[in-house]
Amino acid sequence: MSYQVIARKYRPQRFSDVVGQEHVTQTLTNAISQERIAHAYLFAGPRGTGKTTVARIFAKCLNCTDGPKVDFPDDDPRCQEIAEGRSIDVYEIDGASNNGVEQVRDLRETCKYVPATSPFKIYIIDEVHMLSTAAFNALLKTLEEPPEHVKFMFATTDPEKVLPTILSRCQRFDLRRIPAKLIVDHLALIAGKENVTIEDAALYAIARGADGGMRDAESTLDQLISFCGNEIKEADVLSVFGLTSRQQIIDMAAGVLSGDVAGSLGLLDTLAKNGKDLSRLLTDLLAHFRNLLVYQVSGGDLSLLEVSESEVAALASQTESVEPDALSRVMEILADSDVRFRDATSKKILLEVALMKAIQGRRSMSIDSVLGRLQELRDPNAPAVNPAAFNPPAAPAQPPAAVSRNSGTPTPAPSPTPQPLAPTAPAPSPQAAPAPAPESNSSELNLETLWSQVAEAAGRASPFTRSYLVEAHAVSMEKKVLTIGFDPEFSSHLSLVDNKKTHTLLQTKLKELGYGEMQVKFVEADAPAGRLRPSAESEPLPEEIAVAETPAPQVELQPARAEPVAEAPAPESAAPNPESLGPIDMDKFKNDPLIKKALETFRGKIVDVRT
Repeated sequence: MSYQVIARKYRPQRFSDVVGQEHVTQTLTNAISQERIAHAYLFAGPRGTGKTTVARIFAKCLNCTDGPKVDFPDDDPRCQEIAEGRSIDVYEIDGASNNGVEQVRDLRETCKYVPATSPFKIYIIDEVHMLSTAAFNALLKTLEEPPEHVKFMFATTDPEKVLPTILSRCQRFDLRRIPAKLIVDHLALIAGKENVTIEDAALYAIARGADGGMRDAESTLDQLISFCGNEIKEADVLSVFGLTSRQQIIDMAAGVLSGDVAGSLGLLDTLAKNGKDLSRLLTDLLAHFRNLLVYQVSGGDLSLLEVSESEVAALASQTESVEPDALSRVMEILADSDVRFRDATSKKILLEVALMKAIQGRRSMSIDSVLGRLQELRDPNAPAVNPAAFNPPAAPAQPPAAVSRNSGTPTPAPSPTPQPLAPTAPAPSPQAAPAPAPESNSSELNLETLWSQVAEAAGRASPFTRSYLVEAHAVSMEKKVLTIGFDPEFSSHLSLVDNKKTHTLLQTKLKELGYGEMQVKFVEADAPAGRLRPSAESEPLPEEIAVAETPAPQVELQPARAEPVAEAPAPESAAPNPESLGPIDMDKFKNDPLIKKALETFRGKIVDVRT
């Protein structure tokens, strides 16, 4: 007797033998017991998941002796005929080679005749999506209203190519990829029946290579038995199919997380020289980082993962030293490389670049994180710190009382109960004596106050936009258009803020302040005289408050721009003219502990210092 391959020898013969498709087999079992058998069924799913097998078992249940029933005898002659493919009432048709109108016309003619010995005449059409459009249309009428003794069962790996008019006439069942754990258990059962000793790691390697297809896994096991004999180890599986061991994947991931560039590239070179499939290596590495992320965010829920017991310890160890954001960035880099892998001229070089980018990406920071870290580095005793910049309150806060830029007199903010942020000391000289603001500037002051409120509200919503809006000033507001100007020195900011996102943000904040249906326009215009321009990295507070406070010196870092400002005098003195501060002692500035800490944290350098 000729040899029969494992995939055919151990093919499921009843619904209870089907692995991993309980949602399909249970539904068909209930349909038979309730006598709710439809006239057409469509089984869709990846290769090797049991589509045609389920159709055959269903045909056995319908045409068995005294059927339809699920628990048919194994020695039933009708069921044996169907299993061996010699039943004259069950037709298995290949849709790829019988895809024309002529074949469908012959089917329509033969289905009129009653079955010879069985209750039903059953047509099983495999790869039905290969039928032509004309053949599909010729089948429509017969498929919708077939004779009572006819049942159609279609199988396809590409249901999207099946006409919607065909799909609407069938009950559709989607078969899933089989989990690796179920494939491992089934292969272990087959190996026991074949008297083959196989390592658990080898079984998991076969299951990973099968990618959810039971037939692929069984064919691989059959090939390995021919290669290795009655004892199979993981190394045999890896060498035959070019797979990478789980330990090597774990070691490479550890190198990425620890920043070991030389070790990661060395391991990749070793795997490439040993003939490993680099495409599969990238896929496995991406899957490992996915498992790390899921394990971390789920608190170690293993029900969401398909891993062996030996991998659980590695996941727990590696997740202790990495944040979810870093894992997400590494996954984005690897996923992007996976998309470009097929078209790459040198796949090894592409993978090497991906590893180096992943090592760099795990340490990168988002702009919000950079701004938050800069905020933490500021003087903790400085009262100008505004935590709401990164933790916005539920409702916009009213701006407190401010100190006028020109005269130093307290000017109440538009609030029912204004409270000054810091007391002002008596003027040290007659030149700094308080003086009331001219009445002619009242409209300008109101417009400037409105812009201060809008900029602060927008800054709470987007710290990145705030870094540019602090250099802007209100020019005019007429005909429902608020014109915002940038001094020629900062004209480059226009291209950064003059976009739909910023316009929508400012219009929303204007509407919240009672100015509905307002438009925003950005122009280049000279700043008004006497305006004190805040630093790009300062807190998004009103400019009047910034005069009364003592801002900490800041440094310009790369790539984030930050302009250092000179220290202001103590709050008890009046705000002096910035030009009177004199030159900055560069040695003292560079040796400032805060400056050193900022340079060390963000790996920056001082490129310019301004008063």
